[in-house]
Amino acid sequence: MSDPTARGELVTVRDFIRYAVSRFNAAGLFFGHGSDNAWDEAVYLTLHTLNLPLDRLEPFLDARLLTHERDALLDIYRRRAEDRLPAAYLTNEAWLGGHRFYVDERVIVPRSFIAELLQEQLAPWVEDPWAIEAALDLCTGSGCLAILAALAFPEARVDAVDLSKEAIFIAERNVEEYGLSERIEIIQSDAFSKLQGKRYDLIISNPPYVNADSVAALPPEYLHEPVMALGSGKDGLDFTRIILREARRHLTPGGLLVVEIGHNREELEAAYPALPFTWLDTAAGNEFVFLLRASELPD
Repeated sequence: MSDPTARGELVTVRDFIRYAVSRFNAAGLFFGHGSDNAWDEAVYLTLHTLNLPLDRLEPFLDARLLTHERDALLDIYRRRAEDRLPAAYLTNEAWLGGHRFYVDERVIVPRSFIAELLQEQLAPWVEDPWAIEAALDLCTGSGCLAILAALAFPEARVDAVDLSKEAIFIAERNVEEYGLSERIEIIQSDAFSKLQGKRYDLIISNPPYVNADSVAALPPEYLHEPVMALGSGKDGLDFTRIILREARRHLTPGGLLVVEIGHNREELEAAYPALPFTWLDTAAGNEFVFLLRASELPD
């Protein structure tokens, strides 16, 4: 239940944000689905719930709220603090690479370092973005990376693949909202199983990569996400092994493979000492996303 005292004594947007920050901190929430602290999360949830611009807080800080607005804010704060739902599931939206995507608990909350690389059209590894004619997003989830790839490479037809039928529904919704249904094909497939004979200039993937010990220790917020989108065996590399084993036969001769693997660089390099991984620079460092050319992959 919402705090009746708060409902009667909080008046302005500033009051409610302060209250939310205090409540989130007291609840010991984990922040890893779009923000990394209680303040940013409180501001986002407040502005979204009040249908205010997400980048314009200052003009509204001292605005007084109507009764139904106060109730709506207290309810969304309660659900975040008590149910430990990620903010994206409360608002049904997530932002990646400056773009908005619909999400709910049928898909993982979008977050990928590949998004920032796509914003740069994978330069310098892709010399001519208009020369990318076919691309694959493996483990597409909400379809976010497939959409970003289609926007980055204007001539590309993109296949967006996921095993989850529920994720397929969300990806289709997002692709339709971006008006990209003619360029992005959504395919339900277990890895490459339904892609026989298809070859791509670019394959990107943000697959499951959390190892078993880390899955067991995940904060409650992550337990609302589909488990198949997180864990990948004892060392977190089960799905990455499938990609490395099968990717070459699905790449054009000059094709590129770009895969995100979380904190598993050391384990991956130990498992594949002969592969010349190129580690791409991201905002968090150069340990999370690797690139391999088709010619560098196993036959």
